Amino acid sequence: ELSPLFGRALAVQLAQALDATGTDEVWEFGAGTGALAEQLLDALGERVRRYVIVDLSGALAARQRARLARFGPRVQWVSALPARLDGVVVGNEVLDAMPVTLLHWDGQAWFERGVTLPDPAGDDAGGPAGRGTGAAADSGFAWADRATALRPPVDGPFVPGTVTEIHPQAQAFVRTLAATIGRGAAFFVDYGFPEAEYYHPQRRGGTLMCHRAHRADADPLADVGDKDITAHVDFTAIALAAQDAGMDVLGYTSQARFLINCGLPGLLAEADLPARTAARRLIDEHEMGELFKVVALAKGVVFDAVGFAQGDRSHRL
Repeated sequence: ELSPLFGRALAVQLAQALDATGTDEVWEFGAGTGALAEQLLDALGERVRRYVIVDLSGALAARQRARLARFGPRVQWVSALPARLDGVVVGNEVLDAMPVTLLHWDGQAWFERGVTLPDPAGDDAGGPAGRGTGAAADSGFAWADRATALRPPVDGPFVPGTVTEIHPQAQAFVRTLAATIGRGAAFFVDYGFPEAEYYHPQRRGGTLMCHRAHRADADPLADVGDKDITAHVDFTAIALAAQDAGMDVLGYTSQARFLINCGLPGLLAEADLPARTAARRLIDEHEMGELFKVVALAKGVVFDAVGFAQGDRSHRL
């Protein structure tokens, strides 16, 4: 469960953004259990006239409705964006869950890596247009490569055998959001890197990971349908997509620096020991503090976002 101090610190930034944009709506994408929504609504109080959750999961929406029932009609659920949105957007671990395109460099050319069923006749998976990688998983699925004009956003050098990701769906999401926002700001918290780190030659295995019951593995072809599949975020790609669509980048930094700028040390000083222990993971550089980053985008207004007052890393994007 998310530490309540995370929501209280984030609320400091959202309050400033609501004031700067002159809006009174918060839109959260992928609200999970509703824990963050509850924390933000408690902290922001009457600043928020309407809290809108965009979530495609009916099961999660039911859990959210039960948890947030005490806030009444201020909380609403939608499954799609409106024609225009004026307000503040928040997404915690949303971008990492979006599908990615896998690319494989064999030392001479790039291939798009997909999933196929093995040929019953025993030929290489993928047929005439593809190249089977062999080693089908127990599920019966196997990797297969096909020639592609797609490329990572950097030229390398890449080590032969490198598998990496590009993020067209996350970029498209940001462009759609930019086209929808008339006046507002967006804050995304997720694990990832700027482009130069994401495509470093030593990161030859990419970042695709699977999660199930608090355990992680790197084999999406095993236990298909029973695991969440994620990939780290290329924050440079997100920032460029936003700028191309007419948004400004207000800041980019580590989660630790962002939360410290938003007053987390003061909240820790007031909290009891269990709450302090749980919240310290948020800023520990060996836990979530450095791996997770925060990027802020805005349209129709530019302001000095408090979460990036010190330690802004926008120049690294």
